[in-house]
Amino acid sequence: MDAQQISLLIAEGEGLTAEFKERYAPKIDRDMVALANSRGGVILLGVADDGRITGQTLTNQMKAEILSLARNCDPHVPVSGISAVGGVVSIEVPEGSEKPYSCSSGYFRRMDAVTQKLTQKEVRHMFRTAADMLFESLPCQGFTFGDIRLSKIQAFLKEAGTALAVTRANLPAFLSSLGICRHNAVTNAGALLFAADINKFIPQSEIIMGAFKGTERTFIYDREDARTDLLTQFNEAIAFIKKHINVRSEIRELDRFDIYELPLDALREAVVNAIVHRDYSMRGTSVYISVYDDRVDISNPGGLLPGLTPGSFGKESVRRNPVIADLFHRMGKVERMGTGIRRMKDLMRDAGLEAPEFTSDTFFHAVFRRSPEFSLKQRQGEAGRETTQKTTQKTTQKIIEYLLANPQASREELARVVNITPDGVKFHLAKLQKAGMLRRIGPDKGGHWEVLK
Repeated sequence: MDAQQISLLIAEGEGLTAEFKERYAPKIDRDMVALANSRGGVILLGVADDGRITGQTLTNQMKAEILSLARNCDPHVPVSGISAVGGVVSIEVPEGSEKPYSCSSGYFRRMDAVTQKLTQKEVRHMFRTAADMLFESLPCQGFTFGDIRLSKIQAFLKEAGTALAVTRANLPAFLSSLGICRHNAVTNAGALLFAADINKFIPQSEIIMGAFKGTERTFIYDREDARTDLLTQFNEAIAFIKKHINVRSEIRELDRFDIYELPLDALREAVVNAIVHRDYSMRGTSVYISVYDDRVDISNPGGLLPGLTPGSFGKESVRRNPVIADLFHRMGKVERMGTGIRRMKDLMRDAGLEAPEFTSDTFFHAVFRRSPEFSLKQRQGEAGRETTQKTTQKTTQKIIEYLLANPQASREELARVVNITPDGVKFHLAKLQKAGMLRRIGPDKGGHWEVLK
C-alpha cells in the first residue's frame, strides 16, 4: 500500500473496511477476523481515531507476530500485505472465502466503524450463506468509471464531512478504499451511490412516493418517483413526507419551532432502513412511501434476513447491504449497532404516539400512525375547515369553468390550468361526477365532458 492510498484512507476516516490503531497490540487479531468475516479491509497502525498520525515502526518481530496471529485464527486469516509508509503500518486483510473466522477471543465482524463480537446464534445464522456473494458486492454489469458522476461523489463527501478532492485520475483508488471497486470493476453498491444514470444498470432501484386521499389506495392526489442515486432518493423521500404531513409552530422564548405531527427523526430512520435493507436484486420492485390520512407506510422489498425471527427483530442486527449501510453511516444517516428500530419506537413514544408497526413478508413495512389530535381539522378548527373548503371550491369552480369552454380537455390539460397534479384532477372529477355536476360522454379518448349544474 503506497502513501497516496494511506492518505486517502486516513482522510475518509474509519469505516466498514478501515480500522485505525494508535499502536500495535496482539488484540488486533479480533480486527483481522472481523474484516475477513465482512468485506475485507485495512488496519492502520500508528493512526489515532481522529486521523492524527501517532507513528508506528514496523519491525521484523512485529511482522512475524502479526502473521502468527493470522495463522492461529480458525481458519487461517488471509493477510495480503504488511507494509510501512511515513510512520504508518498497514495490514491488508481481504474478505475471507472460508467464513466464519474466529480468533482466541471468539467470532467478530465489522459493523460500520466498529469491530463487534458475534453471539453463537449470530454465527450459526448470519454466516450460513456466507459463501454467496451479496448483490451489492457483485460487479455492476456494463458499468465503467466513465459512468460515475463526480458531483455525486462530492455530495457524498460533503455529507460525510470529508475535505477530499476526487478526480478521474484518483477515482479507482477512492472507490477501492470505500470497498465499492474490486479488481478494477465498480460494484453494484458503487453504481447505486454514484452512477450518472442508475436506470441504465439497476432500473429497480427507485423509490415511489404517493399521497392518498382517505385511508385506502383509491384516490392518489400526489405522486413522485425518485430514480437517481441513493442519497438523492433519501433527500427526496424526506421532502415528500414533510410536504404531506402536518406541522404546527410553537414560540419558545424568542424562537419559533416547527413541530411535525410525526417525529421526523423516526421517519428518516425508517427511510434509511428501507434503503439500506432492501433487496436490490428483486426486479420489478421498488421502495414505496405511502401517505394516508391516518398513517405513513414505508416499505421495501425483501423480508427478514435469514437468522432473524419476529422475536429477535430489533434486538439483533443483520444487514442485507453492509457496504451501503457503511456509506450511509459515514454520511451520518445511520446509527451504529443496529439501533434504528429501538430509536423509532423511542421517538414515537416520546412524542406521545402509538409505537410504529413492523411487519414482514415479501416486503418489510414500517407503519406510523398519525394522531387525530394534530390533524389539520382538529388543529385549525372552524377556520381551518373554512380555508380548506374555500380552496376546494375554487379548484372545483376553475375545473367547471374550463370544461364549459373546453369540454374535450384532458386531465393533463386541466392539471396545467388549475395548477394541481393529474391525480388531483382525477379526484376532483370523480367528486363532481358523484355530486351529479359533471358527466362523461363517450370514451376516455375522443369523448368529452358535459357540465350538468
